[in-house]
Amino acid sequence: MNLLSRRSLLAIAAVVDIALHARPSPVAAKMLAARHDLPPRHLETLLQALVRVGILKGVRGPRGGYELARERRRITAGDIARAAMQEAGDDVLGPLPKSALIDAVIGPQVGRAGEAFLAVLDGVTVEDLCREAEGSALVRGQEPLADFTI
Repeated sequence: MNLLSRRSLLAIAAVVDIALHARPSPVAAKMLAARHDLPPRHLETLLQALVRVGILKGVRGPRGGYELARERRRITAGDIARAAMQEAGDDVLGPLPKSALIDAVIGPQVGRAGEAFLAVLDGVTVEDLCREAEGSALVRGQEPLADFTI
């Protein structure tokens, strides 16, 4: 069972992909979408949300795209998941019903479980995920890339 939303999972995958491929030039949303078999328009709003919270940096121009705004060891999966959840919202479902059971029992328990889940993700950095990807067959044959440049 996957507790992450599809949007959060895609956000983490996008940031790790950018961390792996953003050197020597930024990663175009079109290339990122092609690697994940998605239409580019599905990624743009997500990528912009990650720019707004300072995880990614958008680079304009014909050779523009996205790159990390911070060192990959300073970005956690929890940071990325929070950013994706913050932008998604639950407005399409409507408001929660007014329920004493939800307010007094279920809500606090689910809230604590969510905090514990995000705390575990806070212990996983983009650096950790990149190292694992680089050690797998997913990116074999590529030279290790620089982590971050100023």
